[in-house]
Formats: sequence, structure tokens, C-alpha cells
Amino acid sequence: MIDEKMLADVVHFHGHMCPGLAIGVRAAEVALREIGSHSVDEEVVCQVETDMCAVDAIQFLTGCTFGKGNLVHRDWGKNAFTFWRRSDGQALRIRTRPGAFVTDADAERQSLFAAVRQGTASAAENARFQELHLQRSRLILEAPEADLLEFFPVDTPLPAHARIHESVRCAECDEPTMATRIEIVDGRSLCPPCRERATQLVR
Repeated sequence: MIDEKMLADVVHFHGHMCPGLAIGVRAAEVALREIGSHSVDEEVVCQVETDMCAVDAIQFLTGCTFGKGNLVHRDWGKNAFTFWRRSDGQALRIRTRPGAFVTDADAERQSLFAAVRQGTASAAENARFQELHLQRSRLILEAPEADLLEFFPVDTPLPAHARIHESVRCAECDEPTMATRIEIVDGRSLCPPCRERATQLVR
């Protein structure tokens, strides 16, 4: 479903090809096939349970975005994505299979990744890591869907439509803040960071 031209566009949007982005591409393929496209604004809603690379592919390919309010983030650290279709409430949860593609080559990639992240990898190790990184990405893109993903209907409440809220000026920093994020502390209307600072001072 996702051709090489579209894949190149996803990579351009994200900045590089990597296994996480490839997982997002495959999850988006399932969502587009099973739930449908975003031809009607906010018709499709997605909840992601991670903030990793896959989310960029999902945003680009499905049209579910934070700006429109039809992309919801839950910081649960899981490669799991739930999609809803507003027209009939159909919902589908997509998740990566435990242990998918755990291979000797990936063990080598993970070992090299530690050195790359620490800045201690040699030029040869960096090159080998990039080679393995792209190999794993391509493996994910080309693997049988059943080897990589599980997906199934769920009976989960549909997220509400995005709403535009009034802004309230924070009594501390004077920055306009969405009213639903303002908290009253000692009679003052505070935005989240100012409330955190005020709470720390009290402690």
C-alpha cells in the first residue's frame, strides 16, 4: 500500500530511516486498510502509547496530528496504536509482537548502538551500525505483517472532538494559557510550570 515514493516522503518528513519509523509505516498501513483514510477532517482518530519515531509515520500517512486534536498521546512506553473511525465508532488496536525480529544481527546492532550513543564508536563501527540499522528497517518494511504486528477490534470509548478553550493569563508569568490547564494556587491562576515552581517553593 505504501509505495517507495510515499516512503521517501515519510523519511523526508522524519529526517532519516530507522526501525521505529518502519514500524509506524506498517502500523499506518493496517490502519488505512482496516479503518480508512482521513478524507473527512478528524474522521480518523489515533491514540499512540509512545513518543518514538513511529508516531511521525502515523501522522504523515494517516493525517492524525496533534494540531488537529485527532492524535492523542499516552506516555506508556508501548509500541501500540489505537485507531477509531468516528462515523461508526469502529476501533482497532495495533501493537508490535513481543520479540519480533530478535536476531543475532540485531544483538550486534544493539551493542554498536550503545557505543554510537556514547560517542565512543570508531568510524568503522559507526558505518557498521548504520548498515545494520537500515537492514533492520528494511526487514520490518518487508516482513510478513503477521510476524510483526497484532491487531484486533477493541471496545474503547471514542475520544471527544478537539475543543478550543478560552485562554487565561497566568498570574505569575503573564502568558495566556488554556483555561483547562490553569490551576488556582493560593487564589492565583497559574499555568502548569508556574504551579510546579510554586509547589516546589512550598516544599
